[in-house]
Amino acid sequence: MSRALQLARRGVNTTHPNPRVGCVIVCDNIVVGEGWHEYRGDAHAEINALKALPDRAEGATCYVTLEPCNHSGRTGPCTEALINAGVSHVMAAMSDPNPQVAGQGMARLAQADIATSVGLMEEEAQKLNRGYVMRMTEKRPYVRCKLAMSLDGKIAVASGESKWITEAAARMDVQRWRAGSAAVMTGIGTVLMDDPGLDVREIDIGDRQVLRVVLDRRLRIPVDAKILSNAGRTLVFTQHSDGSKQRKINAAGAEVIVLQEEGAAFLPAVMHYLAAREEINEILLEAGAELSGAMLERGLVDEIILYQASVLMGDGGKGLFHLPSVKTMQDKLELEIVDSRMVGRDRRMTFKVSNKR
Repeated sequence: MSRALQLARRGVNTTHPNPRVGCVIVCDNIVVGEGWHEYRGDAHAEINALKALPDRAEGATCYVTLEPCNHSGRTGPCTEALINAGVSHVMAAMSDPNPQVAGQGMARLAQADIATSVGLMEEEAQKLNRGYVMRMTEKRPYVRCKLAMSLDGKIAVASGESKWITEAAARMDVQRWRAGSAAVMTGIGTVLMDDPGLDVREIDIGDRQVLRVVLDRRLRIPVDAKILSNAGRTLVFTQHSDGSKQRKINAAGAEVIVLQEEGAAFLPAVMHYLAAREEINEILLEAGAELSGAMLERGLVDEIILYQASVLMGDGGKGLFHLPSVKTMQDKLELEIVDSRMVGRDRRMTFKVSNKR
């Protein structure tokens, strides 16, 4: 199963919105077939592993990181392929939270007198597909908030300038996080200040480009903003119905989504839209203190990726999060640090948000 998880990780950048799945087929303690889901719409991991076999898998054990599907979508049901191959045992790391599968795959195998078991290395499998699980169970994407700060905790100097706090190695590391996400999201403040492209560069992600998402309630985005014209799609979420400005933004290459939800309901509405309409599993949030703080306060940030550079940016610099609700120590938000390592000359720390509101 550990090898199957290794194989599944090869699809981190290319399977969206499908889960990352690996499969290993063993016969008489010998690995006879391996495969993983490589691209959306292509064969699933089980099918690719079966293709590697010289003959039928009579009596073999199939180790797969996610419950085999039992329905026809872009591909046929993997359960029927395993049954026809003659495997005797299917071990899945985790059940599929997709209501179209949700236990039906293992039930179909059991009906065919194939031994089944679920739960081997389940925690690792859940982590690999945490965005897919989040979308299926909570109807929203998994959100990672990426920030870069100085040693004195600033994300920009007093003027608002923030390029570049970290060095080249850390910035390349961010490209890898972007590549593994289905969407990168930012706010209008960052667009107006930095004019970022937020696309994936120097990393192979197949024939797709990451979706860019801009939150712009008053539709202030310039029509010549870099994020509108770069390769790939851009969605601009707003509450401002200005037909003329919308047409100009559409002509520049983006799509304007007008939401009716106001106030605190706006951000959850964006998340639900992205999950339901765009099938977004994982978002990398690259924004300033206002949007990052608002997402955090509303319980919409699951993980924080924080790069710390060995520089000082002064008393007038801007802090990490705007959190007006934190007024006493009882209001503080607690984080769990899950990783800390050097990336070039900068330190990258990863935090799990443990007490969402």
